[in-house]
Amino acid sequence: MVNKLVFLILSTVILVGNQSFAQKKITLKEAFKDKFLIGVAVNRSQINQSNQEETKLITSQFNALTAENDMKWMYIHPKEDTFNFEQADKLVELAKANDMFVVGHTLVWHSQLAPWVFKTDKGDTINNAELTSRLKKHISTIVEKYKGKIDAWDVVNEALAEDGSYRKSPFYTIGGESFIENAFRFAHTADPEAELYYNDYNLINAEKRDGAIRIINNLKSKNIKIDGVGIQAHWSLEEPTIEEIETAIKMYSETGVKVMFTELDISVLPSPWNSPTADVSVSFENNPTMNPYPNGLPDSVQTQLAKRYAAIFELFNKHADKIGRVTFWGLHDGLSWKNNFPIRGRTDYTLLFDRAMEPKKAFNAVIDTVND
Repeated sequence: MVNKLVFLILSTVILVGNQSFAQKKITLKEAFKDKFLIGVAVNRSQINQSNQEETKLITSQFNALTAENDMKWMYIHPKEDTFNFEQADKLVELAKANDMFVVGHTLVWHSQLAPWVFKTDKGDTINNAELTSRLKKHISTIVEKYKGKIDAWDVVNEALAEDGSYRKSPFYTIGGESFIENAFRFAHTADPEAELYYNDYNLINAEKRDGAIRIINNLKSKNIKIDGVGIQAHWSLEEPTIEEIETAIKMYSETGVKVMFTELDISVLPSPWNSPTADVSVSFENNPTMNPYPNGLPDSVQTQLAKRYAAIFELFNKHADKIGRVTFWGLHDGLSWKNNFPIRGRTDYTLLFDRAMEPKKAFNAVIDTVND
């Protein structure tokens, strides 16, 4: 009888020991607590905590927050002498109540701007001196307001073209590359303790990667603070390859900055391009070929997505000493921006939680990349 009891106890211990993290209901932030932060981008409704199920999922699974849109220039600084801090305040409150790291996104970006930014009262284009003055006021006012409350800033977003040259945005055509230097200087002066990042998409691609490294090295050569590079990981089931991602991680890390994967989602849909991108100005027409899963994702594709996420996180775990944060761009599939980009009205399945906020195979696969 005693031997049988011992056998049953040992069998139970072995079975429990062999359970996956996912089966034990380990959360993302618990699984990766010794590796890197796990973040999520939140929309206005979530910042306002309008849906308690979403709030519970956000606060239980993640330990870093980014506002998906509400801290972009058009919302937070809509008029030259008007700042709107209501949503940013609520974001900070939500994070503080749940001991979460906060990323301010984004201080300088050519898109989602207020219409006054580059114009004089007469409608003419401003000169570099005025641009610098406006950048200083914008950055200093916002960063000083959240000094000690917002932990890190995406200071400059998407300043590069695909070939690694500077994007010919009005910031660049008016101010040259010095607008980037000034933005980082102003942010550092306003909050010397905050981490400062350069953020962009397609930073795995060699030419654009080299352009980002040029920006990092230029800032460092002038003793301008930069703490990290944010790689917008809007990827597909096939691209970029694990080898390409690993090469980029190593090369960015060699510059002395942290590596962040700031906008992770993986599209399962066919792309109208030859490679993934996140240029929000591009769109294509919808058709059944481009929207193959309007009524649900086949199990075979669920498995393919899970394997892709697992391979990516196995790589992240391998280089956890170089990675500061991984942020998912949206809470669940129903809220993913990829449902409408680059083709409106499609049904995509890019994230770890489905439209009912239930964990997918991909969630389990990600959790299981961490050794028990």
